[in-house]
Amino acid sequence: MRIADWFRQLSMRDRRMLTFGAVAALLVLCLAVMLPLEHSVAAATGRIERKRADLDWMRGIAPDLAAAGPVATSGGGRESLVVVIDQTAREAGLGQNLTSSEPSGDGGLRVRLERASFDSIMAWLARLAEHHNVRVETATFDAAGEPGLVTASVVLHGP
Repeated sequence: MRIADWFRQLSMRDRRMLTFGAVAALLVLCLAVMLPLEHSVAAATGRIERKRADLDWMRGIAPDLAAAGPVATSGGGRESLVVVIDQTAREAGLGQNLTSSEPSGDGGLRVRLERASFDSIMAWLARLAEHHNVRVETATFDAAGEPGLVTASVVLHGP
């Protein structure tokens, strides 16, 4: 028996109930597909808006980062001032004496060395200037007890 024949054999009341039920089932099915789809589109739109806001923020701070960022190294690459300072201090044997580094002004970096050899600091600063084009803006040295050892606070600037 075909579906059309079966449907015609039903009473008028049953046909109406079946028709209304099929329409209701179709609506529920459409809503079951459309609501999650709408939710996904709204979520994607929200992510795009957040990413655009992040991009606008990044574009706004790009000049500041460019001013403070990379420093030419002897190998021709570009590294940040923090990386250059840390790496060269370790190479100069001052790694354990380097106790802090924090941004200072326009792309500067304030570095603190405690109980470090004055001669080692001077040689390190000379290498920074010669090989990495880093200049000393200010430097303060205080005796650290033993002769030749100092506590230094130095503000450095990249090229």
